[in-house]
Amino acid sequence: MSKTQKIILAFSIIPQILIIKWLSHYPEFIETYYSNGMYSFTSKALRYAFGWLPFSIGDLFYTAGGIYIIRWLLQNRKRVLKDPKNWFLDVLTAFSLIYFAFHLFWGMNYYRLPIHQSLNIKNTYNTEELKDVAEKLIEKANTIHHSITNNDTIKVVMPFSKRELLAMSDDGYKKLATIHPQLKHNPSSTKLSLYSLPLTYMGFSGYMNPLTNEAHIDGLIPLSKYPTTICHEKAHQIGYAAENETNFIGCLAVINNDDIYFKYSGFIFALRHCINEVYKRDQNLYESLLKKINKGILKNYQESYEFWSSYKNPLEPLFKTSYNTFLKANNQDKGIESYSYAVALFVNYFKDKQL
Repeated sequence: MSKTQKIILAFSIIPQILIIKWLSHYPEFIETYYSNGMYSFTSKALRYAFGWLPFSIGDLFYTAGGIYIIRWLLQNRKRVLKDPKNWFLDVLTAFSLIYFAFHLFWGMNYYRLPIHQSLNIKNTYNTEELKDVAEKLIEKANTIHHSITNNDTIKVVMPFSKRELLAMSDDGYKKLATIHPQLKHNPSSTKLSLYSLPLTYMGFSGYMNPLTNEAHIDGLIPLSKYPTTICHEKAHQIGYAAENETNFIGCLAVINNDDIYFKYSGFIFALRHCINEVYKRDQNLYESLLKKINKGILKNYQESYEFWSSYKNPLEPLFKTSYNTFLKANNQDKGIESYSYAVALFVNYFKDKQL
């Protein structure tokens, strides 16, 4: 590649940023022509291309890319000092190409219409509404928990393997699509991450590769967390980028699954989000509601807490801060805190429904 071509590619990052910033003011356009237009075709094509493979092509790309970068840095370490301008030009060219590919294949979904508009539900709620929904979720979760264990104090243990849980997750999306066609998920492309151990130390349970449209699950997390994690990442695949929305969509897919263990995982997931929000608003109410939850459910919560606590390390906050910055740069003003905003969707979706 000539130096002129490199300069053009490198500095194309400027008009790219400006165009994306401009398009971000037109979510209806993004929704129609990107999320429900071009992206719906490219994402399915990628899942058809890679979904049948039992391993992650995306993780192999990450490995090859990491090796190439290290090799390139070692080969060019002297050049950095001798010719920093050209070195910087190479780096900026690579960054510009990645930036373009990211937004072409997935990233523009950050600027689509919020899902509460397409589902025609509110995005605000008061404490009384939160309390009512939390009580409904407690009753439902307790009922399912007891039907599985026949004992209020025993935690639920998933009787399925990791691979079985990956395959079973399709059922919930099929059922959900009959209620909300825009949430249809097909075909499937969900893999166990080759980087589960470092992923766990970073504090993340899954991710989606935007360039291959493969959903990846941390193979080390407790099995009780698999259904909601899998369906969360699948929600990213169908074009929902905001974390609060994918928590919500993933939960709906889990509770619509015919399997009772999936339903259990989904309802305790929604309950945990709601009960945590109650704690922030009214600690006395929180203590009152907590006493109504079966002890076995609390043991499942404790299991998850102890798992993540066992992998706490000094670098985790750094990874979380980096991801927080990434989210804020991509139209999620609250960053990682946006995960908790799924509560508004849960409250307004469940408050008028018979669970």
